[in-house]
Amino acid sequence: MTPILQIQNLTTSFKTELGFVRAVNDISFNIEKGEITGLVGESGSGKSVTSFSIMRLLPRHNSRIDEGKIIFGDTDLLSIPEKEMVGIRGKEISMIFQEPMTSLNPVFTIGDQIGEVFRNHTTLDKKAINARTIELLDRVGIPRAKEIVNDYPHQLSGGMRQRVMIAMAIALKPKILIADEPTTALDVTIQAQILELIRGLAKEDDMAVLFISHNLGVIAELCQKVIVMYSGQFVEMADTAGIFKNPQHPYTKNLLDCIPRIGMGNRKLNYIEGTVPHPADKLIGCRFQPRCYAAQEKCAKMKPELIEVREGHYCRCFHENKE
Repeated sequence: MTPILQIQNLTTSFKTELGFVRAVNDISFNIEKGEITGLVGESGSGKSVTSFSIMRLLPRHNSRIDEGKIIFGDTDLLSIPEKEMVGIRGKEISMIFQEPMTSLNPVFTIGDQIGEVFRNHTTLDKKAINARTIELLDRVGIPRAKEIVNDYPHQLSGGMRQRVMIAMAIALKPKILIADEPTTALDVTIQAQILELIRGLAKEDDMAVLFISHNLGVIAELCQKVIVMYSGQFVEMADTAGIFKNPQHPYTKNLLDCIPRIGMGNRKLNYIEGTVPHPADKLIGCRFQPRCYAAQEKCAKMKPELIEVREGHYCRCFHENKE
């Protein structure tokens, strides 16, 4: 079966005082219909840049896509004019952004902002748009939808605002939903509700989801497939069981070791020493090598390729446990 979205050798750069530097470097992956794919990694790994590249929402004055293809159906989204992309963005491919308070306009009501999706992509009249908006608010679990539709964002809690963002994203039943850290800053109870909502919507509408997070617990709960990203590159890809039960890359193992566990007592949490390198840093070999517990001499001199270590499980590492 042909994937609903194919990203092929995508490379995205940003203009800096040092010239253009690569924030996303030669990544390839597929998104399958009805499947929830998790993209995980530390801040600065390139997760959000990947999502904004797919949506073609990068700032034009200081960024560019150097190479690659983003194939949706039979169309390369990088080859079509912006006017055509506007027709796809929000209708065929939608996105939930990280912070709902800054994503929602404070001077427009909830109804006005959800209704904009219908005004831009349909010929529905005002009455029909209002009815559809109330239906959407009901669907995402917002109580008193008929009253909430006239409220402003500041009148809602963080969890309610995130539900509004989800309602906007699914208004036209997109084929693909990109969720960029949609549960950040929410308490665990509301977080669980949002995750259950996204899972239910994906199943009901047979919608593909790219779920971006730094929280491995959330990824384990929600996703069928996981991609681990580090410094603009994919370092490991597999189904969720493969990543959590048999991780191959030292970075993935380090991330899993940092998860708090019941029964730890007073033991200190594990952490990964150092930070993600800046995209402009000139590293000849593996970009994780300066922080890696399993680094070998060749890791500093050669770039490992992403290879299939077992069926459907890919890893970018020289470590001997893959041999």
